[in-house]
Amino acid sequence: MKTKKFVEDLKNMSVAELNAQLVDAKKELFNLRFQNATNQLDNTGRIREVRRNIARIQTVITEAQRNSSN
Repeated sequence: MKTKKFVEDLKNMSVAELNAQLVDAKKELFNLRFQNATNQLDNTGRIREVRRNIARIQTVITEAQRNSSN
């Protein structure tokens, strides 16, 4: 259920806000990978979660762009 709420929140955002979210998520992913490489990361599942959130954000951006072009 948490995922559905996240996607609903994304769909209510503008494309500019979505791009900002995407940048933040990519920065977080970079930091998580860095922590993992230096053996400082406790919750490795977070990497997978952030990667999936990035994909969700990109999907919503694509949908918004297709809807605006029609």
